[in-house]
Amino acid sequence: MFDHLKELPADKILALMQAYKDDPRETKIDLGVGVYKNPEGVTPIMRAIKTAEKRWWESEDTKAYTGLAGDPAFSDALIGLVLGDVVSREQVAAVATPGGTGAVRQAFELVKMANPEARVFVSDPTWPNHLSILKHLGMETVAYRYFDEESGGVDFDGMMADLKGVKPGDVVLLHGCCHNPTGANLTSPEWDAVIKLMNDTGAVPMIDIAYQGFGDGLEADAAGTRAVVKGCPEVLIAASCSKNFGIYRERTGLLMAVSHDASKHKVTQGNLAYLNRQNYSFPPDHGARLVSLVLTTPDLRADWEAELEDVRTGMLELRKQLAAELQRLSGSDRFGFVGQHRGMFSRLGLSPEHVEALRRDHGIYMVGDSRINIAGLNQKTVPILAEAIVEVGA
Repeated sequence: MFDHLKELPADKILALMQAYKDDPRETKIDLGVGVYKNPEGVTPIMRAIKTAEKRWWESEDTKAYTGLAGDPAFSDALIGLVLGDVVSREQVAAVATPGGTGAVRQAFELVKMANPEARVFVSDPTWPNHLSILKHLGMETVAYRYFDEESGGVDFDGMMADLKGVKPGDVVLLHGCCHNPTGANLTSPEWDAVIKLMNDTGAVPMIDIAYQGFGDGLEADAAGTRAVVKGCPEVLIAASCSKNFGIYRERTGLLMAVSHDASKHKVTQGNLAYLNRQNYSFPPDHGARLVSLVLTTPDLRADWEAELEDVRTGMLELRKQLAAELQRLSGSDRFGFVGQHRGMFSRLGLSPEHVEALRRDHGIYMVGDSRINIAGLNQKTVPILAEAIVEVGA
């Protein structure tokens, strides 16, 4: 049997991580891997999470399975964080998943069960694993324009023109905030226009929200998602706790299926539980318990929100510093969009040749499309990156 297996292409980001590890240069800079790092280059455990772990260790009295959907308290807490009070709890079916990736996979599986002919419209560019999972599931994918390389912003006219091709039952995948890989986000009026188009065409929006709190704050980052949920009859939402709670390895996510028709809740919830059973039975619980504790315990939540705000503002300062340094060295405002982007990522618009020169000559590692992780920088390395970008002629 194994003789019939074919070698699969390596994940480009994982390959980049390995190349960085193998590089002996002490001055090397890793801007590729998508995890938050503090100025010391460490992905820290957040204070509130550490405290929650201690409290949970003292009170936990069993390692028995949770239900197929996970701990209900986790679902309630995360639904509240993402959706606020725009819909009632009875309108939201939800299951815990192994990270945001698990939520995305289960969402696509649900779409395929409900409508095998559904096409999924995906922004160009998007997180590569979106496309990988869709290809693996054999689902038809249609790209829509999103990023304007010249301005560094959203090509909204192109996006809307491409989305006019959606049909009833198709799914449009949207990033809730802090678009990965570009860092360019929709404005409030643009969200409203997307909602109108969804309703006019009968398409179903699916939102991947993995960076709430990393852009403009917890509430502001959820505004687009909440507007879609309020304005559209059905919405799928894949939420991740990896970044904003710093629990990457705990694999903590939630898939939400929202319907304004509460009578659909029971059947939808049953289908979500069925999918969990087929894929991994019971979802992991440790990270979910920690998130529940943090969100429902006043002192932990206050500390978590304060630390998350420090993380957010720290990245904003790095963005401003990089944009200013590039303007100073190049005499051009070409990279001014970096200061306007939000979240961990920005797509710089460099050519593959420039990206390779930065790696080869300067030990600066970024994804081939010139996506950089802002959190991979600090105040000392920003000038080094800016000087290298100018030196390679970008």
